[in-house]
Amino acid sequence: MEIVIIFLQSFWTLTQDMAIYIIIGVLFAGLLKQIIPDTFIKNHLGDDNISSVIKASLFGIPLPLCSCSVIPFATTLKKEGASSGSVLSFLISTPITGADSILATYGFFGWIFTIYRVVTSLIIAIVAGILQNIIGKNIDIVDNNQCNNHSCCSSSCSTHKAKFSFYKVFDYAINDIFKDFAKPLLFGLLLGALITIMIPSDFAQLLGENQILTYFLILIFSMPLYICATASLPIAVSLIISGLSSGTAFILLSAGPATNSVTMGVVLKTLGKKALIIYLSVIGVLSLLFGYILDIYFPNLLNAQIINSDESFTIYHQISAIIMLGLIAKFILKGK
Repeated sequence: MEIVIIFLQSFWTLTQDMAIYIIIGVLFAGLLKQIIPDTFIKNHLGDDNISSVIKASLFGIPLPLCSCSVIPFATTLKKEGASSGSVLSFLISTPITGADSILATYGFFGWIFTIYRVVTSLIIAIVAGILQNIIGKNIDIVDNNQCNNHSCCSSSCSTHKAKFSFYKVFDYAINDIFKDFAKPLLFGLLLGALITIMIPSDFAQLLGENQILTYFLILIFSMPLYICATASLPIAVSLIISGLSSGTAFILLSAGPATNSVTMGVVLKTLGKKALIIYLSVIGVLSLLFGYILDIYFPNLLNAQIINSDESFTIYHQISAIIMLGLIAKFILKGK
């Protein structure tokens, strides 16, 4: 019974820690969806050059698209003449970040790590896009039906943009963006709480003594799974609480959202084997490199930011947590 109480306390702590930032983040993401024209993005990504790759990476960072719902958006970019390098960059940078994830990352880890995460995701996406333009071929990307092969996609698969309205901001934020990651978010919170109480301290110490092995284990674990950028945060927090390094958590937050088995299949089918090799190699190698750099130069950066006691939470955190859990329950019970 005691372990159940500890589990629930850990779950509640993680929920309070991130809820207010997720709610603000999805609302901001809904606002971005309303005010950024799709045509503005499409018109800047057509050339096989570094400029288009950089633009694709930058445009992808704030957009509220996960690693599945980004596929039909990338399809539209390709049909409008975007280069393969630009499309690949967009497919990488967009799922790693997003307005909701950026704010939630700040809530968990502070502004230094948030900037580090955004900048490194930008670098990973740019390197992959440039290599694709140099090595790969400019072939057609998958059609919109691919999006329907994964539960992540719902009405966010549409790239149609209506006239601006605040109602649509809230509707899109809650019924599209939040709905898309409600189940993965609950999974992340539950897994995070479970990791916190189940990983023995000596196990974390053993992994800590074999840092490189730990990096590769987390990378292999992260890549094939569907882990939303936001939903992966409580898992990363739990790894750190359990004694693993900041760099290990970073690898999870970088490689996990950027890849999954569905997107791998799409990249292979639509951009070819070379693109898939570039896609996985760049994400894997640079995630490991940036995780290692984080541990070398900022070994305690994330550890110092983790909140372990609910004494630091305000009534706003608690209300936000209740609202977020209510929304999760709503969408799960409705069977999205």
